[in-house]
Amino acid sequence: MTPKTTTSKLRKCLLVIAAAGLVGSATTVAAVANPPEETPGRGSKDTALQKSLDALVSEDKFPAAFAWVRKDGRTSSLVSGSARLGEQAPVPHDGYVRAGSNTKTFTAVVVLQLVAEGKVALDEPIETYLPGVVRGEGIDGRKITVRQLLQHTSGLPNYTEHIGLENFARVQHKFFHPHDLLTAALAHPAEFAPGAKWKYSNTNYLLAGMLIEKVTERPVQEQITERVIRKAGLHHTSWPQPGDRTLPRPHARGYALSSMENGKVVDVTRMDPSWGGAAGQMISTPSDLAKFARLLLDGKLLAPGQLAEMRKTVDAPILPGWRYGLGLFSIPLSCGGAYWGHGGDIEGYETRGGATDDGRSVGLAVTALPGTFSDAEKSAKAVMSATDTAFCN
Repeated sequence: MTPKTTTSKLRKCLLVIAAAGLVGSATTVAAVANPPEETPGRGSKDTALQKSLDALVSEDKFPAAFAWVRKDGRTSSLVSGSARLGEQAPVPHDGYVRAGSNTKTFTAVVVLQLVAEGKVALDEPIETYLPGVVRGEGIDGRKITVRQLLQHTSGLPNYTEHIGLENFARVQHKFFHPHDLLTAALAHPAEFAPGAKWKYSNTNYLLAGMLIEKVTERPVQEQITERVIRKAGLHHTSWPQPGDRTLPRPHARGYALSSMENGKVVDVTRMDPSWGGAAGQMISTPSDLAKFARLLLDGKLLAPGQLAEMRKTVDAPILPGWRYGLGLFSIPLSCGGAYWGHGGDIEGYETRGGATDDGRSVGLAVTALPGTFSDAEKSAKAVMSATDTAFCN
């Protein structure tokens, strides 16, 4: 069975970075729910979330699940499962994860800061900043605006579908240069005319990163670090340096399916994340991701005009009610209203969460992509349901 046939439509949309893996048999460690960390204000409201995390481990077979929540003036950190397959290893509270496409929101923030500085215009063609770079069959950078890149309405093909991620073991330790990733994308025709509809493509944010570098004449990782990470005081968030394949400690190990080993589950904690780039290379923790979303919505990272542009959304036909702004999803909640965030999927880790306008913030992670240990669509929905529980209960 091929990755194409085993990947649900939902997972294709939600996989912010990784290509789908083969669905095969796997041996999982029994769920070992660790006691929630004692935090101020912890109480019975955590029970529903703890049950959701336990179900992600026991029913959906994720090796570990953990969440950080702040609401009603209280903070909670809860965990379930095991940090390593085949063992009963305690899951670290608020451990490090590969943040995947949460990186896109950081990239979008820097672009919007440059807009506020008068160095970039949202409705200017990308050709203005990267002349002659965006060309291909049905692809013309003179007709694609910066806004369309950030909004996923450019029609550009998605480079992660064309670099061999379906055989992840072959690329797990491979270094990719952004220009090689762009070449892989532009070798394929446009998906649709710019502005015609919405479709997720990592190529949009690859180009946004190149735009940042061209305008600032500095590396995108430096700009994100100085303009966002340090400004927000995110002490556990970083952009891995070239060649760095490690994940800081403490962390629960991440797992994926290997098509090279007949669907065997392999440890992918150590990898070269260069293929993510400005679309998905960063490392963070659930609490830092929740804090970032909180500060963003509170206007601490962008001027009011640029934050308003970021929150102008179009329909994102993934699930009912989902909408996409500039590097930011608006996702409806069962208890009313919506939360703003992005989420990230990269081999080994899936993260979800964000913040609401009334002060709630959530970061949630599991240590495999949906479909690694159980049905992809069911397990993806289970993660979303747990995230909803974190906000609503």
